Amino acid sequence: MSTQTITTQTASGKKPRTRMERVNWSGTIILILCAVTVLLPLYVTLSMAFKTTDQAVDGNAFSLPAPFSIDGFVEAWNLTKFPVGAGISLLVTAGTVTATIVLAAFASYAIVRNWDRRLFRYSFFYLLAAMFIPFPVVALPQIQLTGRFGLDNPLGVIILATMFQLSFSVLLFTAFLRSIPIELEESARIDGATTWQTFWKLIFPLLAPMSATVGIFAFLYAWNDFMMPSLIISDPALQTLPVRQNLFQNQFSNNYNVSFASYLMAMAPAILAYLFTQRFVMEGVTQGAVKG
Repeated sequence: MSTQTITTQTASGKKPRTRMERVNWSGTIILILCAVTVLLPLYVTLSMAFKTTDQAVDGNAFSLPAPFSIDGFVEAWNLTKFPVGAGISLLVTAGTVTATIVLAAFASYAIVRNWDRRLFRYSFFYLLAAMFIPFPVVALPQIQLTGRFGLDNPLGVIILATMFQLSFSVLLFTAFLRSIPIELEESARIDGATTWQTFWKLIFPLLAPMSATVGIFAFLYAWNDFMMPSLIISDPALQTLPVRQNLFQNQFSNNYNVSFASYLMAMAPAILAYLFTQRFVMEGVTQGAVKG
């Protein structure tokens, strides 16, 4: 098909476009549109954040700051007690990422290496079914349980966030683990390694690309989550950064530069984390898809 289109010429003497060229142009246009939908709001956020209060209320969101001002960042920093909120968010995020990687790797290893046993196979299907249950559906019983057990604090959020990330993480880990030859473990056991030693010294290091993928997904979920901390954490002083921003929304309503500066400070860690780890995310997803 491609040779025919290459050798055949039109009446004007020009070669017709091949199907691949048309697909490439279509893909380029789609990518440009997707980039605009992301970069345009980001530009508005940056522009508004560095404006003064008078510039922010002039109604022109696309104009450049003249002059640049960091007063919005200073006021947002003090108003939301940013270091405290960021510290709590970082604690919740780090705990969720660590627990998700470890528990999902444990569960996936047990499921894959015991797939012939009905209990492990059904456990995998049970975890997959849990992916279709959103948090709002079970929010009320979760609030009651955390309150009764004294987990209406960041620790309770870490536990629940880990549980809600477990299903998707196990799905990724199991696909990757199936690509690891069982002969590696057999040789380790011949050398006298126990199951625990085999997992930690042999299997877990091989899971590094997928661990990075699972970790970044868990990071983005835990850092940006608003609903779960707002419902679970009872003490406003222990709230995460997204909830603190909502609590002070009334103060932001007339100061757009403070509002956008606060949002920019809150989403900056997530953007930086993804920029520095996107290579590992793509490696983990492609290896799990191709080899699994």
